[in-house]
Amino acid sequence: MAENGLTYSQWHTTALCSPTRSTFLTGRNHHLNGMSCITEGAQGYPGWSGRTPAECATIGQVLQESGWSTFWLGKEHNIPEQDIAGGGYRSEWPLQKGFDRFYGFLGGETNQWYPDLTEDNRFIDQPYGPEDGYHLSRDLVDQALQMIRDQKASNPSKPWFMWMCPGANHAPHHAPKEYIDKYKGKFDDGYEAYREWVLPRMIEKGLLPADTKLTPLNPLPEDVANPGDAVRPWDSLSADEKKLFSKMAEVYAGFSEYTDVQMGGLIDYLEKSGQLDNTIVFYCADNGASGEGSPNGSVNENKFFNNYPDELSENLKYLDVLGGPETYNHYPTGWAAAFSTPFQMFKRYSEYAGGTCCPMVISWPKGIKAKGEVRNQYHHSTDIVPTILEVCGVEMPKTYRGVEQYPLSGVSMRYSFEASADAPTKKKRQYYAMLGTRGIWEDGWKAAALHAPLTGKGHFDQDEWELYNVDKDRSESTNLAKEHPDKVEALVKAWFEEAEINKVLPLDDRSAAEMLAMERPGSEPPRDRYVYYPGTSPVPEGVAVNIRGRSYKILADVEITDADCSGVVFAHGSRFGGHSLFIKDRKLHYVYNFLGIKPEQKFVSEPLKPGKYTFGMEFLREKAGEYGESHGATTLYVNENAVASGPMKTQLGKFTLSGDGLCVGRDSGDAVSEEYASPGAFKGGEIQFVAVSVEKEQYIDLEKLAAAAMAVD
Repeated sequence: MAENGLTYSQWHTTALCSPTRSTFLTGRNHHLNGMSCITEGAQGYPGWSGRTPAECATIGQVLQESGWSTFWLGKEHNIPEQDIAGGGYRSEWPLQKGFDRFYGFLGGETNQWYPDLTEDNRFIDQPYGPEDGYHLSRDLVDQALQMIRDQKASNPSKPWFMWMCPGANHAPHHAPKEYIDKYKGKFDDGYEAYREWVLPRMIEKGLLPADTKLTPLNPLPEDVANPGDAVRPWDSLSADEKKLFSKMAEVYAGFSEYTDVQMGGLIDYLEKSGQLDNTIVFYCADNGASGEGSPNGSVNENKFFNNYPDELSENLKYLDVLGGPETYNHYPTGWAAAFSTPFQMFKRYSEYAGGTCCPMVISWPKGIKAKGEVRNQYHHSTDIVPTILEVCGVEMPKTYRGVEQYPLSGVSMRYSFEASADAPTKKKRQYYAMLGTRGIWEDGWKAAALHAPLTGKGHFDQDEWELYNVDKDRSESTNLAKEHPDKVEALVKAWFEEAEINKVLPLDDRSAAEMLAMERPGSEPPRDRYVYYPGTSPVPEGVAVNIRGRSYKILADVEITDADCSGVVFAHGSRFGGHSLFIKDRKLHYVYNFLGIKPEQKFVSEPLKPGKYTFGMEFLREKAGEYGESHGATTLYVNENAVASGPMKTQLGKFTLSGDGLCVGRDSGDAVSEEYASPGAFKGGEIQFVAVSVEKEQYIDLEKLAAAAMAVD
């Protein structure tokens, strides 16, 4: 489709629909949906609420009420953080938004080897581990096949719709070793060389016009640019940095291919079962390549989210296992720019095609005569829902459940199925806005406001606007603003018209820290003492006790009935950051795993005998470190006796972005400590409860978190 040509993109998303027999899409621009920002950055303004309004029925709701079965698998990042909880409100969860079934994860990202899984309206554990071949992409397709089979077994005449959004290719980049090894040495020449190599191939395949030009790697003026999004020239890197950066690209490529193979399994099933011929498939990505890896990349992205620097020597230790369960990796900005070739910038920069342009493949054997052809009409993601509705013969309701609906923002692309490659588009106008960045396309021209996201520079009225004739200059390489000032003025006026209609304003480029610090409504008031019990689902970090930047205590009432009692009493986090209280070798252990950096901070008691105990630990915060982490002293207790003590540091930011919630009696997902394997279930005794107390005062320098907080989408 129109804005095509990316070689790799951040997300695979697939919408499959059997039009007459048998993505989260509403068909409106995100601001009308209340989604002008990720839900973690929601505000009180109408377009920023983080909740889909009743005026925006989803494609799931519309098709469900028209007789379709509706399935959603993979990522769901439309739920306010406080609602991702066992007792939270479920109004924004998939089953309440028109989907009969859901299997996937709630939040911005998840570990592909140890995902945080939700099935329908409840949290679940993954069915098996990576040691037995588990990977999230494989699991999602297995579940998708099961949903279709179940539906066909009981209601074979009923049509179905599936929205499939796997974790690929979002960070962390995880793939089986055999797929990573396929790309060994393929990226050794660096990202500049890759751009020079891939553009002619894209032109040769007809994805881009013959005269398409490459754009600069660092296009923004110095007074506008965000240093955290800069690209380091390949020839400025050390030999070790080149080795590490190349391997990160190999992992990413393997990750992408592995996901394609899994999706191919789903297509194979549809073909063998006789369903493919009349199933329409939209296979696409949702934004440009991700620049959240910083100029240096990382083997543990959680360091980035904690404002803690990566060390090359530490990262090189993981070179041979990069992409496996031992890492939580993300490539540097150089590869983000390269994988957005030939455009400027990458994800988050809505003014440029590098932030918004994605490839899309549409297949419908029964309904599309053309095979393997390219279409160059300009279209946007809001055009997918109108296309599905037209193909299925379903009209968007004027009212839904008594509420008058906003009109669809997009136009159907079905005309393009029979059109020539360069026939005129039926799209007339599309605005863009994200985190203070702006752009607008209209009738083949595009205006782009020079602004970087999350910089807090404001002064939007002083933004310089660039102008591109994208019908002739697909890569947006030649700024024509001085030659056509009237065109710029008209497009800027058009942008504000769209902003008014779609509830875009106010513009906001504040730092992530400022946005995070905003007071938001919550279902539970903050408290000083939290009590947890065994036998519950993991408690997501967004609603669990917050020990960041504070002194805290953990107390656990435990009875040991067997001398060989062992297992986890309390755990929160993963090998990439977390803490755990557990019994091993008849001794009580407390481990604080600081961002996965070895050695783990360990405190161990003398051997324990059967009996009733109160286990405890206390961390007394003394000061902040160079990067905002907390330094202090920890004491481990057995009853009233101090049995171990020493210095300890704790993280500034979260343990994880999604998953590995707080558990009692086991450790869900990836184990916090190298001392045991998940789930490390407690046995040989009984846990009554675990209480965590925190002091009221929290010492957090929010500015230290600014670079990381918006990287989750």
